[in-house]
Amino acid sequence: MVLLVVAAVAYGAGLVVARRRGVRWPWWRTLAFVAALALFAVVQFGIVGEYDRQLRWAFVLRIAVLFFAVPTFAALSGPFALLRTGGPTRLAETADAVLRSRPARLLGNAIISPLVALALFCVMLTPLAAVLRQSLVSSEGITVLVPVLGFGLLAPLSEVGVLRSSAFATAEFLLAFVELVLDAVPAVVMRVSDHVLDGAGRVALHVPWAPSPLRDQHLAGDLLWFIAEVADVPVLIALFIRWQRSDRREAREVDDLTDEQMDALTREHLQRRS
Repeated sequence: MVLLVVAAVAYGAGLVVARRRGVRWPWWRTLAFVAALALFAVVQFGIVGEYDRQLRWAFVLRIAVLFFAVPTFAALSGPFALLRTGGPTRLAETADAVLRSRPARLLGNAIISPLVALALFCVMLTPLAAVLRQSLVSSEGITVLVPVLGFGLLAPLSEVGVLRSSAFATAEFLLAFVELVLDAVPAVVMRVSDHVLDGAGRVALHVPWAPSPLRDQHLAGDLLWFIAEVADVPVLIALFIRWQRSDRREAREVDDLTDEQMDALTREHLQRRS
């Protein structure tokens, strides 16, 4: 609840300052921010948050929504752009510096993010998943760390100022299709296994619909498979948009060259090829 209140107050204050400065903030960005808060609240305070320590499917669903869905809507809300528009200048400069730092640029590309997602959900195939699921400390840590990690992977994709070469953007776009397969690997293993992977037995849950441990694992695999594949769609769209921006930027740079500069670049290119 504290996280929700702080996020809502900070975003609302940015909107008020931006309006006072005469900036028209897109309505769909505000709607995306509301959707991020709503998803976070549903996961934390609904049936998923109530039974995530007892049921595998609730635990996996909670992590998947916090890692994929909440950061996706949060990134679409444009927090960095709003900070530049309606936030303190020093804080905006700090955020830009963090966004352009090497760790942020490393995380915010389609080469690293599939590996991070794969490593995160491969934990569900080990006994460590049961330890994390049943621990109150890890439950609280997941509430904060998993959305931050997901946002760190997606935020650079949504920023206009983060541009790469068109060749690199093309490679990212192609590698994003590999992520469609990688994300499904842990889910498929959970779904087809005929034994409980985390080694935990039946938990006392006094509800008539409580599934068996193996059925619980299969449900978790189904949910993870569906959410992971659907969550890749906005990433592909963001990569395609970034590829278009990079291509247009490079085209403008070439158009701005004089004939002499173009001839010099052509001669340099031919010399390299020879």
